[in-house]
Amino acid sequence: MLTAFARAFKTPDLRKKLLFTLGIIVVYRVGTHIPIPGVNYTAVQQCVDEASGNQGLFGLVNMFSGGALLQITVFALGIMPYITASIILQLLTVVIPRLEALKKEGQAGTAKITQYTRYLTVALAILQGTGLVATARSGALFSGCTVASGIVPDRSIFTTIVMVVTMTAGTAVVMWLGELITDRGIGNGMSILMFISIAATFPSALWAIKKQGDLAGGWIEFGTVIAVGLVMIGLVVFVEQAQRRIPVQYAKRMIGRRSYGGTSTYIPLKVNQAGIIPVIFASSLLYIPALIVQFTNSTAGWAVWIRKNLADTAAPAHIAMYFLLIVFFAFFYVAITFNPEEVADNMKKYGGFIPGIRAGRPTAEYLSYVLNRITWPGSLYLGLIALVPTMALAGFGANQNFPFGGTSILIIVGVGLETVKQIESQLQQRNYEGFLR
Repeated sequence: MLTAFARAFKTPDLRKKLLFTLGIIVVYRVGTHIPIPGVNYTAVQQCVDEASGNQGLFGLVNMFSGGALLQITVFALGIMPYITASIILQLLTVVIPRLEALKKEGQAGTAKITQYTRYLTVALAILQGTGLVATARSGALFSGCTVASGIVPDRSIFTTIVMVVTMTAGTAVVMWLGELITDRGIGNGMSILMFISIAATFPSALWAIKKQGDLAGGWIEFGTVIAVGLVMIGLVVFVEQAQRRIPVQYAKRMIGRRSYGGTSTYIPLKVNQAGIIPVIFASSLLYIPALIVQFTNSTAGWAVWIRKNLADTAAPAHIAMYFLLIVFFAFFYVAITFNPEEVADNMKKYGGFIPGIRAGRPTAEYLSYVLNRITWPGSLYLGLIALVPTMALAGFGANQNFPFGGTSILIIVGVGLETVKQIESQLQQRNYEGFLR
């Protein structure tokens, strides 16, 4: 692999793409440390130090922003509004016929959907930026911090508008940087920025585990976490690469004097067909009631129950609901993104068939049956991986943002594999050996 990287840097055009991508990453990381106007940066740093890694409800969004959310910087919202907008458009494509028709139009339709995604991203950034400013002003962003109410000293309308506009502009710049990596870099720009955001939080999280450890100055716990992380990466890579290959044969067709078809291929159905989306959906849905209770400061019975069972990530009710929601959303997302009837119709149109299965409706039923069978282990795998931070919280005394677990490890491995494949394909186009020999 190191030899392949060396060959990649020896190729002039590929070297330019890699260096351009690294330059964009540097710009992105610099932006995550520039505070927005109207924020008392000293008070923010004091609250971050007092939190000592326990980021509560905002931990997931803070992880996606590379730690910029709690710092209230220009890129505080990070890539999260774009991810949310992309998921919403993808779900609406199944519901709204106009979007479904655009998707089938090819490149022109995809460009139109991308334009809608940008507009929705800006709207969500305004909404989330307003919520973040209101949370910071009320002191709820750092519950328990002594100077939390002094994070935003000037509470005038003008200052609030400037803060929201700055964060919205930062989100638009992040979206632009991701598209630059896609167009002029090595590709897959948004995913690479997400990868960088999560990887940037690893050193501080690992060092926090070392400082909290008692054995040999914390080095035993530190080494154990590294070993567990490597094992988990291997297991996640194994499952992410696992797929069920359904063989497909195409009948021969004579057009004039030439014979077409007669080839054999397969339909690759991944074990984890839904990817990281079910974990994000489940986390967001569980955060909503806890966030409502935190804003209202209610002492009613329902609020007490939510604080005790849903806001506490170590509570049995939270763990059970989190696991069940991940399993449900895994089946839900697979059902709306993979249409067996459409695949069966396309196969029938081009003369393809699965050996032993009749074309048309029987093929769709067979694909649906296989998809349900492999979605079960995939959903259970997602649920168990997502619960790793909770088990680490009980076993190592780590905080909720345990580095090697849940959303972070799935995104790190998924984006890493995709990026390696991108570079490898460009190497093979130039007649070089890729990463996989």
